Amino acid sequence: MATQTLVASTLSESFVIDGGQLLNGSVRVAGNKNAALPILAACLLTDEPVVLSNVASILDVETMIDLLVDIGVSVERPGHGTVRIHAASEPSYRLDEGLCRRIRASILLAGPLLARCGRAVVPPPGGDVIGRRRIDTHIHAFRQLGAHVSMEHTYDMEADRLAGSSIFLDEASVTGTENTVMAAVLAPGETTIMNAASEPHVQDLCQFLVSLGARIDGIGSNILRIEGVDRLRGGAYSICADHIEVASFIGLGAVTPGELLIEDVVPEHLVGVWPVFERLGVRWELQNTTIRVPSEQELVVVDDLGSQIPKIEDGPWPAFPADLTSIALAVATQAQGTVLVFEKMFENRLFFVDKLVTMGARIILCDPHRAVVNGPAQLYGERMESPDIRAGMAMLIASLAAHGRSTIGNIGQIDRGYERIDERLRALGAHIERTQE
Repeated sequence: MATQTLVASTLSESFVIDGGQLLNGSVRVAGNKNAALPILAACLLTDEPVVLSNVASILDVETMIDLLVDIGVSVERPGHGTVRIHAASEPSYRLDEGLCRRIRASILLAGPLLARCGRAVVPPPGGDVIGRRRIDTHIHAFRQLGAHVSMEHTYDMEADRLAGSSIFLDEASVTGTENTVMAAVLAPGETTIMNAASEPHVQDLCQFLVSLGARIDGIGSNILRIEGVDRLRGGAYSICADHIEVASFIGLGAVTPGELLIEDVVPEHLVGVWPVFERLGVRWELQNTTIRVPSEQELVVVDDLGSQIPKIEDGPWPAFPADLTSIALAVATQAQGTVLVFEKMFENRLFFVDKLVTMGARIILCDPHRAVVNGPAQLYGERMESPDIRAGMAMLIASLAAHGRSTIGNIGQIDRGYERIDERLRALGAHIERTQE
């Protein structure tokens, strides 16, 4: 199905959920969305074929693939979760404005296009409306590598020849780091990236590039050193598991009755998640690469010393991921006690809490970045619209924990980040249906 048709379809669909059901069973974690998108873009850096496996079947991935096809790249789908990409000839450097408007990750094609073609014309990227999402970090890095950038209706970037440089990123931007790495791997000389992001998906991109012949040291740290190579070869690579999805299912299991097994987990990717969920009283067990979330949890917030109200806050890796603040807030509505949720990165991320309040949650939105949650609150089914991927998943979790029927519209937002979520939840016993508006 073409992405345009898929987008139109899912944006006009809703989830209808009957909450309070017993959920039991196992669920396998999908491939990391935020790793797949830069890795798909990085396939432009070689003229040999690349086969990717464990690629999540979600809207954002489909849009990235459409962008690649639109600039002349051969893309095949030999099986579920597998994508073969071959940029045999030099692709077009001009990206389609309509496709770019659909996803934030369209900007990730800028670095590979500069490295491969010497030019990239990129319209402003789209994506979740969760606040200002600056790309200044990308532009500054490209300029330090030798690119000339003009900005009017589009970002027009050109470089006769990129060259290695010492770069300090003005913020530890994930996509800014990824774009800089992709632009630098074919640039002659050494590039040092300081204040680099080091999230699992950034590490996965770097490991992928190394598998194609790139020279990158410091993977997993905030200082990356890249020795430019003449060319990259083709190869095969499996995308890492999505730790954001793992944590979403942990949160779901904690607030619904029944026992969940979450399979194919990478434990070290959850280092920042454990302490936050423990603070909310969530119990789980790790058995090799499987997490067991026991049934009938009694969630109790763990106060700070002196019985002070605890705080959940996000930050760069290895701190608690910003993408999980919405999930943690939904879980907190079912925990006994009071907690402050402090989302530092995006000023619109918490604006969905009014939807949970209409369901019965006790939440005070202090300002665009902070909310106080007091629980547990009995939630009741409501009609809602999903404003972004993570808020949509948080509303879905709340609906499954609620009494009565909920309807969530604009579920294309959820489909952008969670593969076949309704089918997978039904397999666990959830009463959820996808309906046409």
